Amino acid sequence: MTDDPAAPCYITTPIYYVNDRPHIGHCYTTLLADVAARAQRLIGRDVFFLTGTDEHAEKVSRSAAEHGVTPMEWATRNAERFKDAFAFMGFSNDDFVRTTEDRHTTRASAYIQKLVDSGDIELGDYEGWYDPSQEEYVTESTAQEHEYNSPVTGKPLEKRTEQNYFFRLDKYEGWLTQQIESGAIRVLPEARRNEVMGRIRQGLQKVPVSRRIKEGDTDWGIAMPNDPAHRIYVWIEALCNYLTIVDTDDRRKYWPRDEPLAVHLMAKDILWFHAVIWPCMLCALGEQPPATVYAHAYWISEGRKMSKSLGNFIEIDQLRAYADRYSLDAVRWFLTTQGPLGSTDADFAHARFIEVYNSDLANGIGNATSRVGNMFDKYFEGEVTRTCNGEFGFPDGKALPIALAARDAAGKPVDDPTRTFDFAAASAASVRTSVEATGRVSLDEAAAAGIELSRMVDDFISYTAPFTLAKQLDEHEHGEKALATILYTCAEALRIASLLLYPAMPAKMADLWRTWDCSTLNDPDDPDSGFKAPLADLATWAHPEHGIRVGQTIRKGDPLFMRADPKEDPPAAETPSS
Repeated sequence: MTDDPAAPCYITTPIYYVNDRPHIGHCYTTLLADVAARAQRLIGRDVFFLTGTDEHAEKVSRSAAEHGVTPMEWATRNAERFKDAFAFMGFSNDDFVRTTEDRHTTRASAYIQKLVDSGDIELGDYEGWYDPSQEEYVTESTAQEHEYNSPVTGKPLEKRTEQNYFFRLDKYEGWLTQQIESGAIRVLPEARRNEVMGRIRQGLQKVPVSRRIKEGDTDWGIAMPNDPAHRIYVWIEALCNYLTIVDTDDRRKYWPRDEPLAVHLMAKDILWFHAVIWPCMLCALGEQPPATVYAHAYWISEGRKMSKSLGNFIEIDQLRAYADRYSLDAVRWFLTTQGPLGSTDADFAHARFIEVYNSDLANGIGNATSRVGNMFDKYFEGEVTRTCNGEFGFPDGKALPIALAARDAAGKPVDDPTRTFDFAAASAASVRTSVEATGRVSLDEAAAAGIELSRMVDDFISYTAPFTLAKQLDEHEHGEKALATILYTCAEALRIASLLLYPAMPAKMADLWRTWDCSTLNDPDDPDSGFKAPLADLATWAHPEHGIRVGQTIRKGDPLFMRADPKEDPPAAETPSS
C-alpha cells in the first residue's frame, strides 16, 4: 500500500453467499475491512469500503426450493440478514452490493464479452471433478488427495463432463509470477504467498467460466453473453463485483489504471480465486491488479473446529449476546486483536475473551482514563490548567524527562530510579508503529500500539504518584504546577492513544472524547463524520488546535469498561429464527 496519505484507497471483503445466516467468519472478515478503512480514513486517505452478497450460486436455488420460495426471495431474505448483522457490528462500508443488481450484472456481462472478443475466453469441452459445495472444479491430484471429497467442506465431488467457456489462465502465468515475486501484488501473510507460488509453479491451466444449462436446471444466474444456453459460473461473476461497483465516473478513482490501491480481504479458502484468477482477468481486461490480497485463517470455538454437526458455529446471535454484556467495542476489540489474522487458526474461547477484556480494556485503557479523569475532577474541578512540552519539574526543582518504563520478564514495571519517561517521543513512536502496521494489514499490531501507550500512562502514574503529591501541595512551592503537568501529560498521551484505538473501538473512543471535550478531533456525537485533520496533525503532541488545551474540561464520566468476573458463565444467545 502506498505511503501517500492523499492517495485513494479501496478496501473490499468477499461478497458472501446468501444461502445461510451470517456467522463469525463473515463478521470477522468484514470487521478487518472496517478497521482498515477507519484507520486509513484517520490517516487522511479517501477510502471506499465495499462489501455485499453473492446471490447467483446453484446452492441458492436449491435452498430456495427447500424453503418454498423463489431464488430472489431467498436471496433478498438473507441479504437483509447480512445488512442487519453488519449494521449491528458498526461497519462503515460505503456500499453494499448484491450481485442480482443491474449495476453489477450489466458490467460483469460486458467484461466477459470483452474477454471473449479478445480470445481470452473460448469455448471447449471439459471433464473433471466438480465441487458442488464450492461451485468449482478441482484438479485430479487435489481430488485424489482428499479422497474425492471437497477439500473445503468434505462433501463428495462430482465427475462432470460438459461443454464450457474457458478463461486462458495459462496465458498469464509468467506475468502473474513476475507480479507476485516483485511485490507488485502482495499476497499476505507470507505463508499464503508461498502456497500460491507453489501452486503456480505446478503450471496454470485454462479454467471454466461457465456451465451449460441442462434440462430441469433453473436459469438462475447471469447468461453468457451471446450464448444464453450457458450461465457464467458464480465465482467468476462474483469476482467482477470489485470492479463493477467502482467502474463509474465518480468512483473510478478507486481503481486507477496507473497506481493500484485495492486491498482485498478474505478467508484462506478463496485465496486462489483472488490471488491468481482475478489478477489475470484484470490483466486481460487491461486493468491494474489489486495491490494487496490478504487471506486470514479460520476461527475455532473452545478448542474445536466449528461445524454444523457439532452445533458450535458462533453466529451473529452469539456475538450480540457478548456485545449486550461487555459492549460491542469489546467484541470488536477481541476479534481484531485475537483473531486468525495470520496463517494459523484462532480460538474464540470465553475464558480468553474475559482475560483479554480485563487486561486490555478494563484494566488498560478503561482504568487509565478513569484514573486521569477522576484526578482532574478531584484536584482541579475538571479543568486543565497547564500544558507540558515533554519535560516538567518536580517540587525539588529537578527535571524529569517523560519515557517508557523498564519492565521485567513478567511485564511488571522495574523500580529503577534512573529510568525516564518521554511521552512526546513515545506517542510519536506509537503512531509510526500503528501506521506502518496498518499498511501491512497487521491490524492487531496497529491496535496494540494504542494499548501500550495507555499502559505507559498507568506506569507513569504509579511512578510519579500524583495522588500522594496532591496531599502535599502545601509543602512544596511548585507542587500544584507539578501535579497539573503530570495530569496533562497523562491526558495528552491518552488522547493520542484513543486515536490509535478508534478504528477497532469507535463508539467507546467517542464516549471518551465527549467526556473529555475533545471536539477538536471530530464530532464525538457522530464518530463516523470524519476527522478534522489527518492523523499526523491530530496525534502531534500538544498540538495547539487538536491537543489537550488549557481551559478544557476533563471529567471522570462513566467507566469505559467494567471489570468482568472470570468465573461468570458465557452469555447465552437467543435462539435464531429460521
